[in-house]
Amino acid sequence: MCGIVGYVGGKSAAPTLLEGLRRLEYRGYDSAGIAMINDGKFQYHKKKGKIDDGIARLLSAQPLRGNIGIGHTRWATHGAPSDINSHPHFDESGRIAVVHNGVIENYDRIKARLENHKFVSETDTEVLAHLIGEHYERLKNNGYQEGCNGHILTKSVIEALKEVIGTYGIAVICTDFPDVIVTARRGSPIIVGVGGDEHFVASDAIAIAPYTRNVVYLNDYDVVTITPQGLQITNLGTDTAKIQVSKLELDPEAAERGAFPHFMLKEIFEQPKTVQNAMRGRINYNEGTTMFGGLNMSTAELRAIDRIVMPSCGTSWHAALVGEHYFEEFAHIPSEVEYASEFRYRNAPLEKSTLVLIITQSGETADSLAGLRESKRRGHKVLSICNVVGSTIAREADGGIYLHAGPEIGVASTKAFTSQITVLALLAILMGRIRNLSINRSTKLLRALEKIPSQIASILEQNEHIRRIAVKYAKSEDFFFLGRQYNFPVALEGALKLKEISYIHAEGYPAAEMKHGPIALIDEKTPTVFVIPKDSLYEKTFSNLQEIKARKGAIIAITTKDNREIGKCVNETIYLPETEEPFFPLLAAVPLQLLAYYIAVERGCDVDKPRNLAKSVTVE
Repeated sequence: MCGIVGYVGGKSAAPTLLEGLRRLEYRGYDSAGIAMINDGKFQYHKKKGKIDDGIARLLSAQPLRGNIGIGHTRWATHGAPSDINSHPHFDESGRIAVVHNGVIENYDRIKARLENHKFVSETDTEVLAHLIGEHYERLKNNGYQEGCNGHILTKSVIEALKEVIGTYGIAVICTDFPDVIVTARRGSPIIVGVGGDEHFVASDAIAIAPYTRNVVYLNDYDVVTITPQGLQITNLGTDTAKIQVSKLELDPEAAERGAFPHFMLKEIFEQPKTVQNAMRGRINYNEGTTMFGGLNMSTAELRAIDRIVMPSCGTSWHAALVGEHYFEEFAHIPSEVEYASEFRYRNAPLEKSTLVLIITQSGETADSLAGLRESKRRGHKVLSICNVVGSTIAREADGGIYLHAGPEIGVASTKAFTSQITVLALLAILMGRIRNLSINRSTKLLRALEKIPSQIASILEQNEHIRRIAVKYAKSEDFFFLGRQYNFPVALEGALKLKEISYIHAEGYPAAEMKHGPIALIDEKTPTVFVIPKDSLYEKTFSNLQEIKARKGAIIAITTKDNREIGKCVNETIYLPETEEPFFPLLAAVPLQLLAYYIAVERGCDVDKPRNLAKSVTVE
C-alpha cells in the first residue's frame, strides 16, 4: 500500500525524504509528495505520477529547505490519482500537514460535521488533517498547557484519532513546532528509526535502512512524539507504552536492482539462493526430519493438531494450496485453504485442536492480520509463515517461520512464493515424522528438496529459450494455465503472474475441469500452458492436453526432461529436471514467472509497478 517517510534532525531533510520515497515507490506510485518546515512555514511539492518523473524533477528545479519533513508515495483509495489528491494534506489553517496510509471509514460523517471547512481534495486524509487542526485550535484557544498531559500536537492527534473508524499509519508536522513529528498507527505499519541526534519515520524498513539499524516497531494505537533528541510513546493517551528498540536485519543493498533491468527479474534469479536460505539449518538428516526455532509449540502440541486452516491472499493463497497437499500427503492432517478476506467474516466451525497457519510475504496484509486476530480471540493456536522480520503478523502470531528471502520489491511476488512452498514442505515433513511418515520416505523427500536450488539454477539457464516463447505469444489476449494435483496451484499462480504484469486475461484450471465448460473458449488465438510432468497422472493429463489440441489451441508444455515425445504434440516445450512429484511446483513456478515477465516486457508494461496494484495491501 502507500509509503510514508519522515525525518527530523540536524541535516537537510530533502535528500533523505526523496531517497526514502524512491525505496518505497513499490508500495504506491500513483503520486508522491513532500512537505518540509523552513522559517516557520511549509514548503512542499505534490505531483501525480512516478517519483522520478514528478516529485524528483520538482525538487531539482525548486529545492526545499529545512531539517524536518514528511513524504508520501500514494496508491489511490479515496479520489483518483492527481496533484490535488497527492499527500501531504493540510488542515484549514495551513499549519498542520499529514501523510496517511489506510482508510478512514467514517470520513464522510466527520466531513459533514466540519461543514464550515473548505476541502480541496477528494481524500479521506484531508478530512483527518482538518480534524486534527480542529482539535489543535480548540486546545490552543482553551489554554492547553504542555507538560504532564503531553505535547499539544500529540494531544490533538490523539483526540482526532479517538473519533476515527478505520485504519491508519500517519505522520504529522506543524509549523508551530519545527522539531516535532507525531506518528501513530492502527492496522497500517509504522516504524521509527532511532539515530544519535536524528530520528526517522517510515512505513517500511527499506526506507530508513541506509541511515540506522535501530528501530522501534509501533503497535496498534501507539502514538509517538519524535524530536531530534528522542521520542515518547503513548497509547492513544491512556498510558505510556514501553519503548523497545530492535536491531534491523536488512541489507540496504538488497533493495537495489543491480545489473538487472527490473526488480522482478532480479528476484526470479535470486531463487536458487532464497530457496536454499529457506532450508538452511532446518534439516536433520540423522532423524529424517526438520526443525524450527520459532514455532513455540512442543512435539505433543504439534501431535495434537488434527486440522490445519490456512487463511491467505493472492500468491500466498496459491502457496497454501500446495501446502494443503503436503500436510494431507505427508502428515495425513485434513487441511483447508481460506481466502483471508472471507475467513475474517465467516463463522467457520473450528475445533479446539485446529491450527491456524497464516501465510504472508509482508506480514502486514490487513485481511490476513484480521484472520489472525479473530482466530486468537477464539482461542486457537496461530502460526505464521512470513518474510518480513518484525512485521505485525510475525509479532502477533503465537509462533512462526521466517522465509529469509530478503526484501521483495517487485509487486508481483516470485521468490517469496517458492520460499513459502519450501517452508510448507519442511513443516509438513516435520508434522509427518511425529505421526506416520517413515524415515525412508522423509529422507528421500529431504534429499529431493536439497537439490531444488541447483535445479532452479539450471532452469534459469533456459532464460533465452523462454524469452523467445514469450515474444511469440505476447500479442495473445487470453491464456489458459492447466495442471493437476500439486501442479494445479502453480497453474493458478502462472495465470495470476500474467494478469498482474501484462494485463492479459488468464485463467488457471485443473486440467480435467476444462471439459466442464471452459473448453468452449479454446481457439487458435488462445494459448494454453500445461504443467505436465511425467508423474502418476501423466496419461490422464496428456488426454486433457489432446482435447485442447483437437480444438486447434496452441500449447506450451512445461514437462520433465525425459518426456521428449510430448514435443511432437505441442507447439512449445520447456523441459525441467526430474524431482519428487510433490516438488515439481517449485521448479514449474520459475518458467511461468519468466514467461509472464518477458510477455509483459514485450508489451511495454511497467513490470515492477503494474497498474492498479500495490505490494502490500494494508486496507480492506
